[in-house]
Amino acid sequence: MSNLTISVDDELIRKARIKAIEQGTSVSAKVREFLAQYALGTNPVASAATVALPVFDGATGLQQGIDPLSNKSLLQAAEA
Repeated sequence: MSNLTISVDDELIRKARIKAIEQGTSVSAKVREFLAQYALGTNPVASAATVALPVFDGATGLQQGIDPLSNKSLLQAAEA
């Protein structure tokens, strides 16, 4: 097994360590998991970020009646 040295913001590492402890794992294990998925062509970030938004029809833009400048309008549409 090889070692990899990367530069990461101190605060990001602190938060990652806390989250890893909460999940019963380590930051190293999470990085290995990410790199394995990345190398195999599966994008774990994109998979986790895929969300169906009821405010967007997927082709022509926002559904009718949605005001993109209004947080209240977007929130109401998302909760519908």
